[in-house]
Amino acid sequence: MDVEKVFHMKGGLGETSYFNNSSIQKSVAERMKDITLEAIEEMYVTLRPKSLGIADLGCSSGSNALLYIKRLVGAVESIDQKAAPEFRVCLNDLPTNDFSTIFQALPDLYKELKKGSNNDAAPSIYIAAYPGNFYGRLFPDNSLHFVYSFSCLHWLSRVPPGIYDEQGMSLNKRSIYITKNSPPPVCKAYAKQFQEDFSLFLKSRSQEVVSGGRMVLLLTGRSGPDIFSRDNTFFWEVLYQSFHTLVSKLDSYDVHYYGPSKEELEDAVRKQGSFKLDRLEMLEKEMDCTSSGLAIAKTVRAVQESMLSHHFGEAILDDLFDEYGRLLDREMAKEDIRVVDVALVLRKL
Repeated sequence: MDVEKVFHMKGGLGETSYFNNSSIQKSVAERMKDITLEAIEEMYVTLRPKSLGIADLGCSSGSNALLYIKRLVGAVESIDQKAAPEFRVCLNDLPTNDFSTIFQALPDLYKELKKGSNNDAAPSIYIAAYPGNFYGRLFPDNSLHFVYSFSCLHWLSRVPPGIYDEQGMSLNKRSIYITKNSPPPVCKAYAKQFQEDFSLFLKSRSQEVVSGGRMVLLLTGRSGPDIFSRDNTFFWEVLYQSFHTLVSKLDSYDVHYYGPSKEELEDAVRKQGSFKLDRLEMLEKEMDCTSSGLAIAKTVRAVQESMLSHHFGEAILDDLFDEYGRLLDREMAKEDIRVVDVALVLRKL
């Protein structure tokens, strides 16, 4: 799987994240706002940098990128009103991301920041785009104090190669992700790929973040060690059912997603060794029964569309996601569905 296609769909909190149209995402967004602002305040009180480096990994092109900049700048200025630092803000996403949309909105951001400043002067803030894949180096050594990434890290850099046999055929029959139909090598391959990707992410950031700097991460996970848990497999099982009604042979398509458990995340941080896990919260919410299956289907389509069209062609997409939305409405009416997001705060050692 081409990594450029994998990351094309990443977005900021509430943008292209997995369930942005549901009440769950709104609730998680409010919780993450509190966690993020507390983390940057703790970092700043400890380090007091004169030039504060911030990076948003997976900024997308919507208004949330600038909203979080405004909140973070305001949190720091509230601590140090007389001698606030200059701010270096690095916006990261793929080169295909529309950074120009963000930059066109910068004059309005500067006006808002000036309006909210106690001395009626805009803070010194320098915003730049850093296009690239965050599973690797992006920034100079020791240039960052605060990094955040929302709803991105559950997307793997590729479909795990270990799920294919020597002839290149998928071992994951009758599935596009992990289900109870998946043989053990498929489950192991997905877990291994996540560990490799997440470890590389931590290693890359360890060289870019100063000692005492913080990272705040939000990714979709699962509620416990059981890899077949309903919160980890439900939406992909329904998508497979949608496929099955339209495509006669589907065994050749697999997704590049992995929902890790709390234990897997803790283990990955410990093994990589560059960060201390200051905080880990499981943000589990029951799916609102009034949520529209069609709204969720649109969000999943935004994530998967480029890969599906490459694999099957564009002609199938409208019918596929109409069917997906219909099946989601039907299945969510039958049972309570829970979604688990995992919030982490990491401190560079």
